[in-house]
Amino acid sequence: MKEVYLLWYGYYQTLPKLHRHSLGQRIDTLFVEIIEAISIASFLSQGEKHPWVKIAIRKTDTLKILLLVLWETKSMDNKKYIALSLKIDEVGRMLGGWNGQLTKQNSPAINTGEK
Repeated sequence: MKEVYLLWYGYYQTLPKLHRHSLGQRIDTLFVEIIEAISIASFLSQGEKHPWVKIAIRKTDTLKILLLVLWETKSMDNKKYIALSLKIDEVGRMLGGWNGQLTKQNSPAINTGEK
């Protein structure tokens, strides 16, 4: 996610003033909050990670929508939008995998009736 943020930061500096201080600033904040949630989750015990991973997923989904709005308003060109979207989708898949792994680990064993 840090790599994606560094890419975003370069684009953020060139956004039109109209969106740089509103939508751009909110997107920038979301990036920092996602990095924070991932960082917190990585240092917690297995049982405590899940809520933070879910927060990171939720904020990543919001980030995708806001970037789409930025692109649809022509404040970001196709090339920049695609570059960010591909990397954010990859982060989303990684978070989804982490979430699935935590869900399996934290769920009680299913009794199949076999002895």
